[in-house]
Amino acid sequence: MKFRPLHDRVVVKRVEEDTKTKGGIIIPDTAQEKPMQGEIIAVGPGGRDETGKLIPLDVKAGDIVLFGKWSGTEVKIDGVEYLIMKESDIMGVLEGKPASKKVA
Repeated sequence: MKFRPLHDRVVVKRVEEDTKTKGGIIIPDTAQEKPMQGEIIAVGPGGRDETGKLIPLDVKAGDIVLFGKWSGTEVKIDGVEYLIMKESDIMGVLEGKPASKKVA
């Protein structure tokens, strides 16, 4: 199944963060917070201004982004968890960081 977001919405898959601190301490699953960064999987065509002109999004599929702790709506598509959020919920794009481990 494919999912195409509408307007200025994006589909994000959370990127798993390290389970160890820099000092080597392992953080148990119960103490970990949900990651606030993810990889953009799909983007909508963009929003419209007052005149009806289409304004394209600044992000694209494959970008690694930071978003707020409570941003987006969690959905499950084909057994995989995603977040659907508006582009305005994204705080920024992490430049030069490859998508590492992903939460399944």
